[in-house]
Amino acid sequence: MANILVIRLSAIGDVAMTVPVIYSAAKANPQDTFTVLTQAFLMPVFMNRPANVDVIGINTKAAEKGLTGLLRFASALVRYDFDIVLDLHNVIRTMILRTFFFLKGKHVFVVDKARKERKQLTAREKKSRKPLRPVIERYADVFRAAGLNYTETFTSLYENHPADLSVIKSLTGPKSGKWIGVAPFAKHDGKIYPIDDMEQVVAKLSKNEEYTIFLFGGRGYEETVLEQWEFQYPHVVSVVGKYSLDYELALISLLDVLLCMDSANMHFASLVNTRVVSIWGATHPYAGFYGYHQNPEDAIQEKLPCRPCSVFGQKPCFRGDWACLTKIKPEAVVAKIKEVLK
Repeated sequence: MANILVIRLSAIGDVAMTVPVIYSAAKANPQDTFTVLTQAFLMPVFMNRPANVDVIGINTKAAEKGLTGLLRFASALVRYDFDIVLDLHNVIRTMILRTFFFLKGKHVFVVDKARKERKQLTAREKKSRKPLRPVIERYADVFRAAGLNYTETFTSLYENHPADLSVIKSLTGPKSGKWIGVAPFAKHDGKIYPIDDMEQVVAKLSKNEEYTIFLFGGRGYEETVLEQWEFQYPHVVSVVGKYSLDYELALISLLDVLLCMDSANMHFASLVNTRVVSIWGATHPYAGFYGYHQNPEDAIQEKLPCRPCSVFGQKPCFRGDWACLTKIKPEAVVAKIKEVLK
């Protein structure tokens, strides 16, 4: 019987991708206990978890932001009786944390992030455009390397525990027709479909009285944009700021399809077994970050020789025109949504 620490601190989508792997591993190793270390605000993602999975939080934006705070946290964490440490992040912070355990003689296993292969995939010249091993499989490899049993069994966060819909129904009412989610934003510009074009998509979809469109986004600028669309078009509802993460996941589970970018929302939908139509620009599914069990044919993307130019979408467009995104016509996006809804 082993006590296992699993570390993945960020980003939001990457943490979400650990859920199917951790839950599957926990079910395959019921005699062992698993403790997940992640950002405190992401702890609700690990809902309805197996009985042998626990979650603890860290706040690298506040108390554990600097080196002193991180070392203090590591000193406290190492006192826990963990036998095995699985680092699914492999960045400086997690290197520091796992080193404390290594010096204590604990077994440490680290994810292979394929940095060399990613660099070749996104190279400007002599690009090696080949699909890399999916990130979720790389996570699973760490569990296998630790000698743990692993069989992929995860299907949904709500597989054995139905979603609590009471709060959602107060806003949405009973479901009728088709429910479409639209999450038009991402962390980096290289992932974001032009907002004016996405507005056209929402406008065209809103003309169908059988559709109800729910808009997902963050506070500030995103909230302002989405509230304007809600005001301007029929059958459109912005849910920004109306729900906590757990209730937002419950709403996503009710959608017939979610339209989004290469973003955390794609992975949230995957966790609740909702079909996703995703738009890809500077990034590419070949990098291994495609949604869990999503259909590759539901990825909308332009075949350009420069793609992908970035793994995470943070690099500036060397062409200067973001053709990978601007060449995708709103009509094509709408057509794909209607195709999926059939």
